Amino acid sequence: MIAEPTPVQSARSSGQATDRAAVRVAGLRKNYGDVAAVDGIDLTVQAGEFFTLLGPSGSGKTSLLRLIAGFERPDAGQVELSGRDVTRTPPYARNVNTVFQDYALFPHMSVAENIEYGLRVRHVTKPDRRERTDRALAMVRLEGLGGRRPAQLSGGQRQRVALARAIVNQPEVLLLDEPLGALDLKLRQEMQLELLRVQREIGITFVYVTHDQEEALTMSDRIAVLSQGRIEQVGEPIEVYERPQTPFVAGFIGVSNLIDRDGSLITVRPEKIVLLEDGQPDLPGHHVEAGVIREVSYAGVLTRYIVDLDSGGELVVARQNTQAPSHVHDGRGRRVRIAWQPDQASTIPQAH
Repeated sequence: MIAEPTPVQSARSSGQATDRAAVRVAGLRKNYGDVAAVDGIDLTVQAGEFFTLLGPSGSGKTSLLRLIAGFERPDAGQVELSGRDVTRTPPYARNVNTVFQDYALFPHMSVAENIEYGLRVRHVTKPDRRERTDRALAMVRLEGLGGRRPAQLSGGQRQRVALARAIVNQPEVLLLDEPLGALDLKLRQEMQLELLRVQREIGITFVYVTHDQEEALTMSDRIAVLSQGRIEQVGEPIEVYERPQTPFVAGFIGVSNLIDRDGSLITVRPEKIVLLEDGQPDLPGHHVEAGVIREVSYAGVLTRYIVDLDSGGELVVARQNTQAPSHVHDGRGRRVRIAWQPDQASTIPQAH
């Protein structure tokens, strides 16, 4: 039942990883006319993972999700769920459920009827349907709202109903396609935590699509960064942020500086760079560059400086505003030195 921990959930709560693949795709391709939406992707998602497909519009993330769900047929390649080849299996015969951005709730049905609809289709007995629906409502913290219609709920509550309807069927894999995209920022952040809580409690594998870098970093066990139908990098959030493997990843996830030095491309994040004050000595063990502040922008929690380097190029420097700054824009045109520790910079491998 929903409230009982699965073996995957128990392993995760004890800090043990599982090496059982919930989803595996190999050589997957999907073309729409002359456009390769999915261009030969190989990917493995482990059971119990919160795995995110991250990329801009048109990167192929939703197309990949639809291929896993069975809503689209690949032109080449293979899809496996829990070791079973489902490449030609229709969506209803795959043990997956999908949560969409628009909720896709039946407006004429109550919340409880929406949630138990899939159970009714599967001919689950009425007492079992009611028990499982009540548990799903409790899981998403909507107890007592089963009799309402979707129109009587807020956007966040409707998204919780959509989630409850998906998990009540106990799928092996839950696919989520930009599920929080229609919510305002504050509610979106609250729902991120709720989704993460639910996923950890029930132990179902989540494959989550988003274009929001912060959302991906906050929620994921691992992230696949996509661009133009291909995977640029797969790794844990700290890995893709701190050690990007391509210029695209460095530029898409957060803000990063790319520096060409002697044929090597180096990236360093703005918050890793120290802006040295006048008369302040160089910091031991730091790489130091000189330049001129071209632009200053105040962003509340921090101030950003764009520095034109004497050696060529520009760097963005972020300084946290631990105290309220005064006359922020007076820094324009000032000569400065900036410094960072070599181990806080990352060399991007050369493409072959």
